[in-house]
Amino acid sequence: MDINGAAAIVTGGASGIGAAVARRLADRGARVLVADLQADKGEELAAEIGGMFVSVDVTDTEQVRTAVDQAVELGPLRVLVNSAGIGWAQRTIGRDGEYDSAHDLDAFRKVVAINLIGSFDAIRQAATQMARLDPTASGDRGAIVNIASVAAFDGQIGQAAYAASKGGLVGLTLPVARDLSAAAIRLNTVAPGLIETPIYDFAPDPEAFKEQLGQSVLHPKRLGTPEELASMVLECLTNSYMNAETIRVDGGIRMPPK
Repeated sequence: MDINGAAAIVTGGASGIGAAVARRLADRGARVLVADLQADKGEELAAEIGGMFVSVDVTDTEQVRTAVDQAVELGPLRVLVNSAGIGWAQRTIGRDGEYDSAHDLDAFRKVVAINLIGSFDAIRQAATQMARLDPTASGDRGAIVNIASVAAFDGQIGQAAYAASKGGLVGLTLPVARDLSAAAIRLNTVAPGLIETPIYDFAPDPEAFKEQLGQSVLHPKRLGTPEELASMVLECLTNSYMNAETIRVDGGIRMPPK
């Protein structure tokens, strides 16, 4: 599918994997709408790539719809990449045997609301807009990619909420792709492994910490880069025979329990 001149929405597009995807799409001629809550970074990136920034909380369905409507001002909406997401780490039960020490249920709901429900809301609304278009020369009206995680398959101790939300993205890939096939819209999911983003800046020595993490990767023994993820996302969007698939991009890692 040719994305030159098409509008593309990237949720969570202001930083990390989302920003790398936004740049890669712009390099291929797409007009990118960066949908994020980080206004400073989002506006700076939009200016850099000649796109548009819209402040979007993906748990607010009206804000998602506004982003879809504004993307249409850039061109025919043919691309959606769902990269918005948060993490959470907490064991299911506490060590003291008290109910209050069990996993924070509101935190679980929040992670699922952003990572899973927010992604599905963006899919249903963007795909509705895509379905109004004429097909491209490849026969596609549009293409969607969700960013999941290897935690969907190898969730670690304390990752119940995060793994459940990312596992949900993997689980909806096939049925939603089947739904959207009638409108000639493709859906794929990319599941990153350990990727070098600011998420590791909490460590006293982030570089040493990332070096240590990289040793658990089969090959190459390092963290992946956002650009390597963006390359796979672009392939899923532009290769018209890629559909209904979840692809791990992880250097062959299989995460241990902890």
